[in-house]
Amino acid sequence: MLNELLIKDVLDEALSMGADFAEVYVEQTQIQSIAMISHQVDKANRGQDFGIGIRLFQGIQSVYGYTNDATRDNLLKTARTLAAALMGDTRKTPINLSRKNIINQHVIKYNLNDVPAAKRIDKMRQASEIIKDYHKSISQSSVNLVEKKQDVLVANTEGLLVADSRHYTRFTLTAVAANGHEMQTGFHGPGAHQGFEFVENLDLDFYASDAARQAVTILTADHCPSGKMPVVIDNGFGGVIFHEACGHGLEATAVAKDLSVFSNRLGEKVANDLVTAIDDGTIPNAWGSLNMDDEGTPTQRNVLIEKGVLKSYLVDKLNSRRMNHAVTGSSRRQNYRFAPTSRMTNTFIANGSHTRAKIISDTEFGLYAKNMGGGSVNPATGDFNFAVNEGYMIRNGKIAEPVRGATIIGNGPSILHQIDRVGNNLACAQGMCGSVSGSIPTDVGQPIIRVKEITVGGAKGDK
Repeated sequence: MLNELLIKDVLDEALSMGADFAEVYVEQTQIQSIAMISHQVDKANRGQDFGIGIRLFQGIQSVYGYTNDATRDNLLKTARTLAAALMGDTRKTPINLSRKNIINQHVIKYNLNDVPAAKRIDKMRQASEIIKDYHKSISQSSVNLVEKKQDVLVANTEGLLVADSRHYTRFTLTAVAANGHEMQTGFHGPGAHQGFEFVENLDLDFYASDAARQAVTILTADHCPSGKMPVVIDNGFGGVIFHEACGHGLEATAVAKDLSVFSNRLGEKVANDLVTAIDDGTIPNAWGSLNMDDEGTPTQRNVLIEKGVLKSYLVDKLNSRRMNHAVTGSSRRQNYRFAPTSRMTNTFIANGSHTRAKIISDTEFGLYAKNMGGGSVNPATGDFNFAVNEGYMIRNGKIAEPVRGATIIGNGPSILHQIDRVGNNLACAQGMCGSVSGSIPTDVGQPIIRVKEITVGGAKGDK
């Protein structure tokens, strides 16, 4: 995407005034999106973006800039301007770039331009019809298909020169149920590091009908009681609680600055013995996977917590310097407009030994959170609250009536100790994670788990 000799000259210029490390990141992205509302195409967009990011280190200080102008004069000027911000002892270091080949773990069948629009729209209409036909109370369906191809190149003054091509496809479905005086929604958003073949192989009957089922179920549900109680959180997107309330606290972005409750705690007991938590960017074709991170480091499987003991953080190059911790292939960014930093990929609580049926039967009374929603977290303390999009009461060891309006309120580090059952049905779900380096694809996951006591907010007192 850029001439190798030009890249070398830009890196040379970046080191001309005292920086001890420089990096060039080149990105070309194509994106296509189609939105359908109640069987009719509402929007269709297609676009391209191109840019170059340049980053410099001097010790633990860094500067970053980006440009869309790939001319030689402009790139050298940008590098020189950034170098002046870190002015120190002037020195020249010979740079010899060595092209590195990465192992492609994500087989792609269809490129973005290989599939006609009619084929995409046909799949979307199928899903829309399934939602509509589920129940008479379904008033609207929304189906969206987003596909992205991102080509990146990373070069740095350590001699690295590496390129990668990434494909992302996400198919989101929303069902709306109404009864004349209120509405409720259901949602699924499966995605993968794949091309359109992901949609071809998707179980549309399940995802569309289940989104509709959620909406219809909650439409007739009573309000959830409030109070402290056991909560059983289902697999899949239930893992968003660990991702938000604990995972961000294990990113070096916060840890290196002592802004995390997990800072300086490697080797300590931070969770129940039943809890093992992993971030794995190598899973073939998973939504959060990459062959390499945005600094050119191969992704890897990082065990963060093992049987309750904190084993590792997620660490990028800059924070590796601050922490004296090896990089973990976890440096990510939305695009060239953002400097990279440590971020999650596919983050999940590993399987335990309990069955779903046993966890439910062992719970005399509590809340079963089948589908989690959004929430808010204070990363410095781990305090959080999350909405439960679909919930049920557990009574006498059995799932009872559906409830709505529930929120789960607690503290991430504390909840890790309160987990007293971990199931054997690990599943992951897809989302977009926002942080200081932008919005990126991430998987969250877990088997079904039980938290023995946590505060549930609802519209009614205890029952």
